[in-house]
This record gives sequence, structure tokens and C-alpha cells, in this order.
Amino acid sequence: MHELSLCEAIAGVVRPYADGRHVDVVRVRIGALRQVVPESLSFCWTLVRDYEDMPEAELELEFVTAEVSCRGCGRESTITSQWSLLCAHCGSADVKVLRGDEFLVTSLDVS
Repeated sequence: MHELSLCEAIAGVVRPYADGRHVDVVRVRIGALRQVVPESLSFCWTLVRDYEDMPEAELELEFVTAEVSCRGCGRESTITSQWSLLCAHCGSADVKVLRGDEFLVTSLDVS
């Protein structure tokens, strides 16, 4: 379960910015290609936040769909399967990922 290590990484980013203040909300943007199971990430966050002394910090997730640009036909398309990075128009595998591989703490609320 890589979600636990992802939550540890999130806490590692939050800690210095919180600078000892109470953390209320942590917002994270996750791309579809990261293969994150939202329920597992939320569960692991409850474990990590308690260990990191942020017991009330809520995790808000924003999911980003995957999009690619085809080098063959030049068109852009949304990827509907995380297992297949093919152009939806011509079927080429020669694509550039435009969106969907994000994993980013975007903001946090502290008090």
C-alpha cells in the first residue's frame, strides 16, 4: 500500500509550512495516472496525522483526469483507462502526458 508512504510525504511537506500551528485542512491534487486509491489514502492519512501531531487535519483531495497529446496525429485526448496510454483518435502509443501525473500539496489551512 503506497498510500501510507504518500501520506508520510504529505506530512513532510505540511510540517515546515505549518510551523507549529494547528493544521485544519490539507489540500492535495492527484492525477489519475498516480494509481491512488482515495479510500486507502484517506485511511492512511488518519494514521499519519495522529502520529505527526495533526489529529484534526482533514485531507481534501482534488483528482485530475489524464490527458495526452499524440505525436502521431497531433490531437489531444482524455485517457479513460490508467492501464492504456494510447491516443483515443489514432491508437498510437507515441503520446506525451499533458495532465494526470500530478501529486501536489496545493494549500493548507492553519489556525
